[in-house]
Amino acid sequence: MSKEKKNQKQSNFSNFWERNRKTNGYLLRKTSFNVAYRIIRAILIFGLCFMILQPLLNKISISFMEEQDLYDSTIVAIPRNFTLSNYQIAGYLMDYWKALFNTTWISLLVSVLQIISCTLAGYGFARYKFPLKGFWFGCVILVILVPPSTMQASLYLNFCFFDIFGIFKAITGEPLNLVNSLTPYALMCLGCMGLKSGLYIYMIRQFFRGIPKELEEAAYVDGCGKLSTFIRIMLPDAKPILTSCFLFAFVWQWTDSFYSNMFLKSKFSLLAIKLNSIAGALDSYLDVRGIAKKATTAYSQGMIATGTLMVIIPLIILYLFAQKGFVESLSQTGIKM
Repeated sequence: MSKEKKNQKQSNFSNFWERNRKTNGYLLRKTSFNVAYRIIRAILIFGLCFMILQPLLNKISISFMEEQDLYDSTIVAIPRNFTLSNYQIAGYLMDYWKALFNTTWISLLVSVLQIISCTLAGYGFARYKFPLKGFWFGCVILVILVPPSTMQASLYLNFCFFDIFGIFKAITGEPLNLVNSLTPYALMCLGCMGLKSGLYIYMIRQFFRGIPKELEEAAYVDGCGKLSTFIRIMLPDAKPILTSCFLFAFVWQWTDSFYSNMFLKSKFSLLAIKLNSIAGALDSYLDVRGIAKKATTAYSQGMIATGTLMVIIPLIILYLFAQKGFVESLSQTGIKM
C-alpha cells in the first residue's frame, strides 16, 4: 500500500511539471503565489489574534501574582507565589455582587429600550417616505460621528433642570432634577439618543432595505395593516440584526462609564464606576488594615487588572452562550446589506 502511494506521489509530481511545462511556467507561478498568500495570511491572523489575546493573558497572569512577584524581573507569565487573594480584595473593593446585579438589570433595561426605539426608527427610514427624510438620516449619522463628550455639559444641565415648555416650573415653581435616576437613561434610549443608538439605527435600516418589498405587499393583500405587517412579517426576519444590536448595546452599556458617571454615580453601584475608583479604594483598604498608607503603583495596577477580569468574565460567558446566534446574525446581516 505504501509503495502504491509512493508511486502515486511520483506520478502526481511528474504530471505537475509536465503541466507546468505546457503552460510555460504559469502553473508553478500560480501555485507559488497561493502558497505564499496562505503563509502570509496565517502570519497576519496569528499576529492579530496575539495582539488581541496577549493583554488578556497578561492580566490573567498578574491577577494570580502576589505583590512581590510584580517586582521580580525573572517572572514573566507564570507566578512564583500563586494566590487568589487578589480576587477577594478586588471583589470587596468593588462590592462585586451588588455591582454585578445592578449592572446586569440596568444593561438589560437600557438595551431593550434601545432596540425597541432603534428598530422603529430604522424600519421607518428603510420603508417610508416623509418630509426631510435625508436631513433626519443625516442627523443619525451625526449621532454616530459626534463624540458624546462634546454634549456632556448640555446633557447634564438639561436633565438637572428638566422641563417641558415650562410646565413643571409653572406647577411646582422649579424644574425637575432627573440626575441620579434612571429617567435620563430611559428618555435618551426611547428618543434614539442612547449610547451608540445612531449605529443601531443605521444597521437596522440597512437590514430592512435588503428585505424584498414584495413580502410587505403580499401581507397587505392578505389584509394585514402596516403595524401587523411589521410585527408578524418583518420582525421575525429581523431576528439576526436585532440579536447583533442587542448584544452590542448590552456590552457597551456594561462597560460604559461616561453616562454612568454623569447620571448614576451616586445612586447605583455599577461595575464600570467601581472599576474606575478601585485604586483609591485600595489605598483606603490598606490604610484601615494598617498595612500601608498608599498602595504601590505595581500593586494598584495588578488590582486593576484583576478587577478588569472580574468585569469582563460575565461578558465572556454571555458570548460563549450567544456565539452561534451572534455569528449567524452578523453573517446574515452582511449578506443582506
